[in-house]
Amino acid sequence: MTEPEFLRTTRVFYDTVAVDYADHFRDAMDDRPLDRALLTAFAEQVRAAGDGPVADLGCGPGHVTAHLNALGVPAFGVDLSSRMVEVARRAYPGLRFDVGSISSLDLKDDSLAGVLAWYSIIHMPEERLPDVFAEFHRVLAPGGHLLVAFQVGDEPLHLARPWGHEVSLDFRRRRPDHVAGLLGQAGLAVRARLVREPEGPDTAPQAFLLARKPAGSAES
Repeated sequence: MTEPEFLRTTRVFYDTVAVDYADHFRDAMDDRPLDRALLTAFAEQVRAAGDGPVADLGCGPGHVTAHLNALGVPAFGVDLSSRMVEVARRAYPGLRFDVGSISSLDLKDDSLAGVLAWYSIIHMPEERLPDVFAEFHRVLAPGGHLLVAFQVGDEPLHLARPWGHEVSLDFRRRRPDHVAGLLGQAGLAVRARLVREPEGPDTAPQAFLLARKPAGSAES
């Protein structure tokens, strides 16, 4: 099967910038207490539901995966970029990191207590989102939790030549109500949503949606 162009472009971009990206964002959580609070709430929900594994989908260099693990949930990371996975494995040798796509996960049905999609839907074309959210629903156990983060807006941001590398990529902004509607169509009930204003290097408001796979929705 031919790989979709958006996957190839995204992989090449992050393979190219992996080391610089890791250096730049390693301490990104330090001055974002609200973001940390949301991750803490997500971790507490997962632990309350049974403390099963959590997949950080689109984990990049692994710093958020490690943060989740420090919060007491057994987290592992999945990323499209093999270079990102190499960087994550070097930085956090005690954690698991796999190469994979969020639209086609090599995970069993109903196998996860939690899914974190921390800015990992931002390169996904609009028409692919229903399939991605259906995949999240498939791998979550009944009662499992989901946290999605993304930039708010209607127009994409085009990033060219980051850190001097000859690559570019579009970052797709989205509206929280629209994403919440798509999650609902996939069988994931949105339980909380938050939009915070830009801070630091942000160029747009940031959205966070907490959702849950209903306890009675085991895969048939």
